[in-house]
Amino acid sequence: MLRKLSYHNTFWLLMTMLALAICAGLVAYPKPFNTASTWFNKTFFVDIGKITMPFRLGLDLQGGTHLVYEADTSKVKGISEQEALASVRNVIERRVNLFGVAEPLVEVSKSGSHWRLIVELAGIKDVNTAIQLIGGTPFLDFREPGTNPQDIRGYTPTRLNGSFLTRASVQFGQLNKPQVSLEFNADGATIFKDLTQKNLGKPIAIFLDGLPISVPTVQSVIPNGTAVITGNFTLDEATKLAERMNAGALPVPITLVSQETVGASLGQTSLAQMIRAAWWGIAALFLFIVGYYRFPGLLGFLALMIYVAFILAIYKAIPVTLTLAGIAGFILSLGIAIDANILIFERIKDERRAGKSLQIAIESGFLRAWSSVRDSNITDLITAGALYFLVGSSFVQGFALTFIIGVLLSLVTAVFVSRLLLEILATTRLRNVAWIWRTGIEK
Repeated sequence: MLRKLSYHNTFWLLMTMLALAICAGLVAYPKPFNTASTWFNKTFFVDIGKITMPFRLGLDLQGGTHLVYEADTSKVKGISEQEALASVRNVIERRVNLFGVAEPLVEVSKSGSHWRLIVELAGIKDVNTAIQLIGGTPFLDFREPGTNPQDIRGYTPTRLNGSFLTRASVQFGQLNKPQVSLEFNADGATIFKDLTQKNLGKPIAIFLDGLPISVPTVQSVIPNGTAVITGNFTLDEATKLAERMNAGALPVPITLVSQETVGASLGQTSLAQMIRAAWWGIAALFLFIVGYYRFPGLLGFLALMIYVAFILAIYKAIPVTLTLAGIAGFILSLGIAIDANILIFERIKDERRAGKSLQIAIESGFLRAWSSVRDSNITDLITAGALYFLVGSSFVQGFALTFIIGVLLSLVTAVFVSRLLLEILATTRLRNVAWIWRTGIEK
């Protein structure tokens, strides 16, 4: 239930809201702040710094590389194909993250009986560099201490590698602590027995793609090919370790079947068109809501601009990777945000026609419109949530995510910001100026 706002601290609520809106605006569009800080630095010789938080753009806006790999799951045994592909996907994500690729997209898809890995690397223009980042089939191997036991890189490679590992899985030991269980085949069990016997009390490093992922210490000789890696694991850490080991153990070769380079100029052109569409949409909203609802409409538009500042700041803070579809979701959310104000204004008109004073009509109008605004936004969230969680396509998910954020924030601006501005106006002398209210709210 929407509660009645207190009039006692209205001024301070307004000041707090405007301060937050200004801060959000500086995060969303930091150029004015940078200009002011430069002047401040030169005048007072105090370096207050600059805000450097650019929007994160997707492949379709800043250009990059799109790769499609086909995975051979014919030799996968012991686990499902989905689990095998999930392990390989995690390894590829780790590979590209090591090279600092911003927001890489690695997803699994299936067409008929064929499994494919789709990799999108925004900002990587050289397709050969991208292919080298991805590499090939993950390789897992076990290494024993070299001449310097403290140097992980100088462990000596052994005969034991991922081809002997049957499966790695998460189990729970004493005190319900997560641990990783290893199962080797017959040949692997023999090699592992000799390895643990030789290195009793010493660490054995587990490497994936030439990098150490775990360095457990041998506590006892293990003759049966079944071992447990214990430690202060969280469930997430144990799960990731098991997935990485499975990826290096499973025979899931990947073959590049398609490659595409998206030019930055094409992305910039599309971005410019979307921004132009957003400005035209905002201008049209301004003309309609101010032309029909007069000053209350202007307040509603001011609330919309506060909404824009907050939502862009949220996109940077999360951060949200903006794609063409994501920007479309943002533009659509502008209409949803102003639609809530229209419902509220119409309800206030009904209250005024019933003979209520302006202040009472505003209060009652918001309370009576709340259920309609809430229900319409809930239906939008249900639909967008279904798109985000069930479709699985990054293109659709980008649209759904920005739309969901926009709808949630529009509830705040509609029922709090717009209401606060209207109630403040209704307590001033402007409440007696008839032409301000006549078209939109006056009876």
